[in-house]
Amino acid sequence: MDIPSAIAILIVDDQQPMRKTIAYILRQLGFKNLNYAEDGEMAWEIINRDPVDLVLLDWNMPRMSGLTLLERIRKSERFAKVPVVMITAEANEEHVMTAIGAGVTNYVVKPFSPDVLARKIREAWGSPNVRRPGGAP
Repeated sequence: MDIPSAIAILIVDDQQPMRKTIAYILRQLGFKNLNYAEDGEMAWEIINRDPVDLVLLDWNMPRMSGLTLLERIRKSERFAKVPVVMITAEANEEHVMTAIGAGVTNYVVKPFSPDVLARKIREAWGSPNVRRPGGAP
């Protein structure tokens, strides 16, 4: 599935080098509309203020974890169908199952290759349960 290059992507990670790495990969894939947050609290403020079509989310962060933010997004009627891809070092099955139970759209384990990230984003975007920009199915 082709993803419009103008979609608004929010990168949420407390480590600036990781935010920069993800942004670099996204730019190489043609995405231009990128926003950044260093923790879940900041991300929640951005989600409520600016259009967000896709969230790329770390698990372990200060102030509000990625899992807590994911749960908050899924409980919100306004944002519940925004695709969320968790990008985390949490690789054990228990963490993956917890994220799936909380409603994550896809899951990427660090370290990852650009190809893996691109594939996981395409899979998330193609999921039948996500909202497209403008509310289109």
